Amino acid sequence: MIDKVNSISEKDINELKDQIDQTQKPLIITHYNPDGDAMGSTLALYHYLVKKGKTPILVTPNDYPEFLHWLPGNEKVVVYKRNSGTVLNALKDADTIFCLDFNDPDRTEGLQKYIKEAAGKKVLIDHHPEPGDFADIVISDTQYSSTAELVYYVIEQLGDANLVDKIIAECIYTGIMTDTGAFNYNSSRPYTYYVVSKLIELGINKDKIHWNIYDKYSTDRMRLLGYCLYKKMEVFPEFNTAFISITKEELRDFGFSPGDSEGFVNYPLSIKGICFTAIFIEKDKNVKISFRSKGEFSTNKFSEENFNGGGHKNASGGYSNDSLENTLKRFRELLPKYKKELNNGL
Repeated sequence: MIDKVNSISEKDINELKDQIDQTQKPLIITHYNPDGDAMGSTLALYHYLVKKGKTPILVTPNDYPEFLHWLPGNEKVVVYKRNSGTVLNALKDADTIFCLDFNDPDRTEGLQKYIKEAAGKKVLIDHHPEPGDFADIVISDTQYSSTAELVYYVIEQLGDANLVDKIIAECIYTGIMTDTGAFNYNSSRPYTYYVVSKLIELGINKDKIHWNIYDKYSTDRMRLLGYCLYKKMEVFPEFNTAFISITKEELRDFGFSPGDSEGFVNYPLSIKGICFTAIFIEKDKNVKISFRSKGEFSTNKFSEENFNGGGHKNASGGYSNDSLENTLKRFRELLPKYKKELNNGL
């Protein structure tokens, strides 16, 4: 018997069903710097709503990696950074705003004010912890590997599993695969593989999807990765930790495009004895940080306590408003404080 985790109440599902039936102007939005789960889950929901006879508008706050542009429906995405007027008018007109793969409107970086002020009913579908108090209908559960997996569960609970076709299945599989690091973390529940089996039954080519995501990088990206591993990786075996840092100048030198640093944070985890890794990327206004771990060390706790972030136990993000130099100095100084947890992490 597959455990489907029944923390989402029948009342929530019924409210969502009524809202979908009633909506005339649905809008779907995801977080800033959309990743595979953001695009997979939103496009899956987009195609599902179309099958329900709706005409949804799909919005991303900014551009997303080119290796996700193959996803079916990519041409329907409206990017706020390039179409601000269109997006703001759509938010005002929408009677339902589906918020996917983020737990707080602040993660839309620039659109939060408009989301909060919008008159339309807000529906949150997400798998991150501690959802903010902004949505009218909340479908949230951290036990799901990805928001894409949760979208499948929701469609199933709505009684519409028969509407999931190969196109929707490709989007959902993309979300699950990327948010689990190709099933390397956040993927220990049998239900995840039950969903994957259903998607494969619908005819998806999982190998081609993997190739489209992980084998379509640019030459610049490969050179940047080699440079980071050779020149920019610092290893602290006494703390079972390693990290990579990249300056704005280095990003320019390697012709950086959105998504080029995707997965870099995972490489140091391959080093024997390392259970905690981070990558620090200098931006114009702050330093973007990603954390990964294996075993028991909690990256979301570390991020929340020190770097304005959060996420999942083994995969989290955060940021620093200090300089890159000072941010790295602070990170190094924090490691002794967590030495016991890090040494017991594996």
